[in-house]
Amino acid sequence: MIFETPEFLSLATTLAICLAAFSGLWVVSLFKNDASIVDWYWGLGFGVVALSHAILHGTSAPGWMLTVFTVLWALRLTGHMVRRHIRKGREDARYAAMREAGGKTFKRDSLVKIFWLQAIIMWVIATPLHAGLLYRDGEPGTLLLLVGSIVFLGGFLVETVADAQLDRFNRDPANKDRLMTEGLFAWSRHPNYFGEAVLWWGLGLIGFSLSGMWWSFVGPAILTFLLIKVSGVPMLEDLLAKRPGWSEYAARTPAFFPRPPRQPHTAPAE
Repeated sequence: MIFETPEFLSLATTLAICLAAFSGLWVVSLFKNDASIVDWYWGLGFGVVALSHAILHGTSAPGWMLTVFTVLWALRLTGHMVRRHIRKGREDARYAAMREAGGKTFKRDSLVKIFWLQAIIMWVIATPLHAGLLYRDGEPGTLLLLVGSIVFLGGFLVETVADAQLDRFNRDPANKDRLMTEGLFAWSRHPNYFGEAVLWWGLGLIGFSLSGMWWSFVGPAILTFLLIKVSGVPMLEDLLAKRPGWSEYAARTPAFFPRPPRQPHTAPAE
């Protein structure tokens, strides 16, 4: 029976771990009165899923490469999120807005609407890990494995550089309430989101090369959609649009996919 297969047991175990971890974070959030700590586990959780599959199910050398790539990204992102939260010293504005809109029932409702929802979304987005580590199909496609690795490393580099540039900008008190418009942010308003989407398509290629399962790409597709249309770009730009110079910046800089910045329009001399 499918429910007794090693693959199903590993999938069920990782889903249970995701729900348990986010439930624990929810309890902590009640004491801290801060729901944004949910972001602390967003990256780390994927690393836990990858390691759990590799340990419970066993894997090959390319499978361990997929695991190491995932853990490397997870540790970097988690460190960045924790440092950013500590520097701000308060609940992220997006979650603060949810808290205000949720009213008296927010704390109770946040378990399902924020913590469990993110647990399930994270587990679903992890399709490259589920496919590549649980459904091995003989020898991996060498070319796809190489291309996937290059795509992952390229996206990882873009996200790392963008986060470092933004962090350095935000640490300067003179930049309070100003827009970051330099470096990679001159090419895209959200280069860190773009880098994250790219690296996940790289993981999707690696997962597909190891398994041959088309649904390895479901997770990257969902993540890209969420970043562009739901919880990434739209929610952050609702906040950034209140800062001076937003209209000019948005007019010359693409929201997601990078391109050289347009020169600001100047009226002809009379």
